[in-house]
Amino acid sequence: MVNESLSLGGQEIKAIQNAARKTGMVVSVGVSERFKTATLFNSNLIIAADGEIIVHHRKLVPTFYEKLTWSSGDGAGLRLAATPFGKIGALICGENTNPLARFALMALGEQVHISSWPAIWPTRRSKSKEDKASGPPTGNYDNFAANYIRSASHCFEAKCFGISCAGHLSTENMDEILRISGENTSCLPTLRQTPRAASMFLGPNGSLHPSFTIDEHTSAVKKKEMIQDEEDILYADLDLADCVEGKQYHDVIGGYQRLDVFDLRIDRSRKAPISILTPKKILAEQERIASGSATMFIPENIGASSERTPLKIERHISQPVTKNDLRWTIRRKT
Repeated sequence: MVNESLSLGGQEIKAIQNAARKTGMVVSVGVSERFKTATLFNSNLIIAADGEIIVHHRKLVPTFYEKLTWSSGDGAGLRLAATPFGKIGALICGENTNPLARFALMALGEQVHISSWPAIWPTRRSKSKEDKASGPPTGNYDNFAANYIRSASHCFEAKCFGISCAGHLSTENMDEILRISGENTSCLPTLRQTPRAASMFLGPNGSLHPSFTIDEHTSAVKKKEMIQDEEDILYADLDLADCVEGKQYHDVIGGYQRLDVFDLRIDRSRKAPISILTPKKILAEQERIASGSATMFIPENIGASSERTPLKIERHISQPVTKNDLRWTIRRKT
């Protein structure tokens, strides 16, 4: 897994960046990211049409058995890609269950939400024929239903378009899994019977959005709601003006929110294994505060005035400068 994971400065990522630059396309791609020697992150990159990486998101919390492989990410990637095609945000798999992560993107004005999913999500061995009378047919997590519910919910709440993108598990993939498991055929029924995830477009009301495929040989256009059991490219036309109407009655970051009651704060700092603070850096931080380039505030100071915004993005001092600074945090000015 480590050997197959990608470094951000590696040739594979550079090839995708070059392709984006050459075609003028915005690319969202999920990767197993290799950091330093063997630390791995489940990451998603949004690459602009000029080839630059504009959003580098590491999954906040690996889900279930993913914890055996990937490390926890941070809030540095909770941001939108401002593109000619709209403001695009992305969350990975189970993160789309996290209300705070989703609201962070909504509050920034997200217009297109990309949710990425594994092809299957087995949580147990498939049931035998005798056990199938009770519960789901395979006894496994329904990857299709669960993904659709979460994607549709986010689009309805944010009044944004959704691109639900799932991986494809081919027969060749299953053969390879069988090979690396030592030809243990007991895993095959689970791989074959676990519900498959689907790729689809959703509208700002949470419903399926019209989409289509194009035959690579004949160029024939065929209407198709989703792709689930085959490998293909799904296309759709999105009109961002459709994101407006629903906010007249449910604008959860404005008129339909109580900013005097709720206060979400995001730490966007990229977490590193070590922070080395030298006297020169401490002095520079003190001077920056004194110059007014950073605004200090006490979160629990009832008498302090504050601007009501859907979320506040904070940067924290890694180490207190003086005793008094133990109470303070730094809020970056906009």
